[in-house]
Order: sequence, then structure tokens, then C-alpha cells
Amino acid sequence: MFEQYFEARGWPAERVAEGELLGSAGGSWAQYELRAVWRPDDQVLQFLAFPDVKVAEGKRAAVYEALGLINEQLWLGHFELWSGAGLIVFRHATLVENGSIGLEHAETIAEAALEECERFYPVFQFVLWGGKSPAEAISAALIDTHGEA
Repeated sequence: MFEQYFEARGWPAERVAEGELLGSAGGSWAQYELRAVWRPDDQVLQFLAFPDVKVAEGKRAAVYEALGLINEQLWLGHFELWSGAGLIVFRHATLVENGSIGLEHAETIAEAALEECERFYPVFQFVLWGGKSPAEAISAALIDTHGEA
């Protein structure tokens, strides 16, 4: 289903292994690498979105704090820091009966991942390059605007 969904959106995608699809989607802040990984032994489908944010050793404590604050805001999936590579990733896993999901389910998972990456990308920027604390970064990134400028 993810292959069909990526194709319908015009996103490049390719199967990189049995049960693994790699794609790419552009957002307002970054180009996102997307991965759908099927684990048949567990009947689990994992969806990952990489927002192209690499974290240096010296910034990891602040980013871990930001991740905790961000994850409190999420209803689907979570962000984490892959310590070995220093990469931020959004990850969502779902149990799948009969090894198949519908197109609407695939769309919900992919759109939620991209929406959350777009919503929280500025938080990482503020913490990593803007000199803001994680709490300041969350406050600055989650400002609700009203009306039009």
C-alpha cells in the first residue's frame, strides 16, 4: 500500500529489501527520507521519517530534553535520536493482521509522520542552531497564528 500511496503522491520510492520500501518527500523545511518496513515474524509494520537533522555530541542532552517535550504532544508515533548516527527519526509501528493494510491506513500513517516532522522541525533548529532551551524552542515553534498577514 505504501508503494501505491507514494506513487499517487509523486514521491520517488524503491524497494531496497524484502519487506522494505524507501521513499522521499519534500516538505517546507526539509526533504524527508521515508521508510516502510514490514516485519512478518511480529506482524508489525514500521514507518520511519528522517527529517535530515544530525545532532552533534555536545547537543545531545538538550535534544533528548526536547524529544521528551515533543513526544508529550504526539498522538501517533514518536521522535527519537539514533545515538550511533546522531540522527533524529520519527517512528511509528502498528500491528497488522493478515500482513496487509488499506490505502487509507497507509495515508494516515505517512501523513501523520510528515505533519509531525514539519511541525517540530523548527524545535530542532532552535535547539541546535538558535541557542534556545528546549522549553523555549517548543514555545516558539508551537505558536498558533490567527488570521492572515
